Amino acid sequence: MTDDVAPLERAIQGALAAGPLDEEAIRAASSRLDALTKPPGSLGRLEALAIQLAGISGDVGATYRRRAIVVAAADHGVVHQGVSAYPSDVTSQMVANFLAGGAAINVLADLVGAAVTVIDAGVAGPIPPVPATRARFVRAPIRSGTDDMTVGPAMTRDDALRSIAIGLGVVADLARDGIELIGIGEMGIGNTTAASAVTAAMTGLAPERVTGRGTGIDDPTYAHKVDVIERALALRRPDPADPVGVLAGVGGFEMGVLMGVLLAATGARIPLILDGFITGAAALLAAALAPGIEIRCIASHRSVEPGHAVVLERLGLRPLLELDLRLGEGTGAALAMSLVDAAIAIRDGMATFDSAGVAGPAGPVAVVDTRDRVP
Repeated sequence: MTDDVAPLERAIQGALAAGPLDEEAIRAASSRLDALTKPPGSLGRLEALAIQLAGISGDVGATYRRRAIVVAAADHGVVHQGVSAYPSDVTSQMVANFLAGGAAINVLADLVGAAVTVIDAGVAGPIPPVPATRARFVRAPIRSGTDDMTVGPAMTRDDALRSIAIGLGVVADLARDGIELIGIGEMGIGNTTAASAVTAAMTGLAPERVTGRGTGIDDPTYAHKVDVIERALALRRPDPADPVGVLAGVGGFEMGVLMGVLLAATGARIPLILDGFITGAAALLAAALAPGIEIRCIASHRSVEPGHAVVLERLGLRPLLELDLRLGEGTGAALAMSLVDAAIAIRDGMATFDSAGVAGPAGPVAVVDTRDRVP
């Protein structure tokens, strides 16, 4: 039995102990917003976001300026089945690009003042050297990519537990650094195939319902991709009651890392922003281990991948943005951080009716219940 079972059990108990959102903080945030010079609820989901953040962290006055984007990278053996438009070499090349600061996530993270942490959880090829590193780099490769899920399990159960433990450790480090807000992203050629397989396994839906075109594959390749997932599920027979087993059977190392990040952030009461389909699939697995953690997650956007809409529906999360994104890397999470800034600026920067000398409503106002404002 792996030594990583105990950390996972502690993380699950910590996530469960976080419990429901902090109602006292929610009421205080709602009262503050309703005292501002506007009709109650008139700033819609910006108000909802400010309220949700207060409920997650328990801190009505937090500014969430200390923030990080965690990008987990790993390769997938199923790429050998011809399911992607890009070769697996791109994974290592893009990790180098992240470290050099040249990727979309670097640009958007800089825009919102987020530090980027890149985790090599199992990149197949050597990572090209970069002249100067502009992101924190965690080398924790379990091995050079997962195995082909159509031939055998994607990974062993011990490997699955090790990947989750990596994510737990990363959040422990971030928490020690005082990080108040975490966004998650990923990189790995073939990972939409794995995410589709995980989503089909966890929801019971047919692979065709939850599988998209990933990096932009054509019709014949898409049909082949669906067939590959169907074959893998028939062979592996993953049990949705055993999320770690699902991860081991058809998942990816980066998904395991993200599961660990999700569990640890929940236990630490650090708000966490999901990115796209792969991070959503990881959240689906993590929520099966510790039911209720989904209320402490913020969905940044809805990807064009059909499985992502399914995942968000199952988690009960409403995305903040609808931008037809399909890149990954945490780009949607970074964009959502700009909305966090807007929500906090509204909370702290607007005048109240009393301070501005503005008359409040002349008669009764129908105020939306606080809980209805939380996404």
